Amino acid sequence: MGQQRIEKIQEFIQQELSKIILSELKDPRIGFVTVTGVEVTGDLRSAKVFVSLMGSDEAKKATWIGLEHSLGFLRTEVGRRLGIRHTPELTLHLDTSLDNSEHIEKLLRGLHDAEGKQ
Repeated sequence: MGQQRIEKIQEFIQQELSKIILSELKDPRIGFVTVTGVEVTGDLRSAKVFVSLMGSDEAKKATWIGLEHSLGFLRTEVGRRLGIRHTPELTLHLDTSLDNSEHIEKLLRGLHDAEGKQ
């Protein structure tokens, strides 16, 4: 399958999942979620959905559980909107790049503060 078509499908799935999570999921456990990326296999049978979670550790855990329980609904909605023969099987993966960048920023601020005191 053409790489350009796969990239378009990945982008479409990411946009639709963001919309669905934001406006259509009614699970009270789900807090602030950002869909940061989607990787679809060449045969369109599976898709890795990368999400970033915000909030306290308890809120993140509750959000993760809520998202896992809603995977069936999410897959059904994506399939209905995508309109292809086989809807990819969705799997959730935690995107920790925001946490990593925040940690690096704290370290750099600490170094900057230490230099200013010398």
